[in-house]
Amino acid sequence: MEYFAIIIGAIFVNNVVLAQFLGICPFLGVSNKVNTSLGMGAAVVFVMAISSIVVYLLQYYVLVPLRIEYMQTIVFILVIAALVQMVEIILKKISPALYQALGIFLPLITTNCAVLGVAILLVQKNYNLLQSFTYAVSTAVGFALALVVFSGIRERLELNDVPKAMRGVPVALVTAGILAMAFMGFAGLV
Repeated sequence: MEYFAIIIGAIFVNNVVLAQFLGICPFLGVSNKVNTSLGMGAAVVFVMAISSIVVYLLQYYVLVPLRIEYMQTIVFILVIAALVQMVEIILKKISPALYQALGIFLPLITTNCAVLGVAILLVQKNYNLLQSFTYAVSTAVGFALALVVFSGIRERLELNDVPKAMRGVPVALVTAGILAMAFMGFAGLV
């Protein structure tokens, strides 16, 4: 039951984008098309899943024993940067179209505060390795879900008659706000 609460809480109740407001840059920047959002969501899931394991092992088997916990942020950023480079190389080989569609936003996963925020939260929440992995993957799935839902709404809005003053960024920001309020409704469930 504890893992179920972690999963539901990370995906819906404390959604990293819509409740904690981390990772807004890629959320707004990559959410024009559903296909691009799916690719970005998958890349973030991969990076967060692997980084959660590496970060946990580094924190509890290197940083804490050596009493250099103050290096945590720098070490975590280096781990995330290395993983993003790996994803970038793999995507360039496997799916050049998705690599092109993600463009500058793929390297920005390195500085995506959602990924770094989750790495730091894993340590703060004092989760064990399996709980850390579950939380990281669930948070990434929540990020991907928010991204895909938002991009679907944005695609639909492109087909509708939106007032000229609200086209583009204004309607995207209003839509993101409404979506965030909708997700905050899940807070009553837990």
